[in-house]
Amino acid sequence: QVRLVESGGGTVQPGESLRLTCAPSASIFSFYDMGWYRQSPGKQRELVASITIGGTIHYSDSVKGRFTISRDTPNNKLYLQMDNLKIDDTAVYYCNADPPLENRWGQGTQVTVSA
Repeated sequence: QVRLVESGGGTVQPGESLRLTCAPSASIFSFYDMGWYRQSPGKQRELVASITIGGTIHYSDSVKGRFTISRDTPNNKLYLQMDNLKIDDTAVYYCNADPPLENRWGQGTQVTVSA
């Protein structure tokens, strides 16, 4: 059963950048569209970026133009480059399939944007 492991979070100031990495324990990119999700305290988890098996990419309006999702299939990695971070981007970020595999959520990686 695949395990999803996220890394790369941290604490940054507004305007700075981070790159998140997702490392599935099995090669799943050929079978699932993938996404990056985030959850802030008191809010529902939301999909912020997705990439289909065929490579079509979508972003939520809140991150469009600032975040970039990419996939390295040979090395089985999914990335989220986050530029010009804002305080509202503070959340725990998760990767999962799109739509998500509900019993496969990882621990996530905390991103804190603070002045």
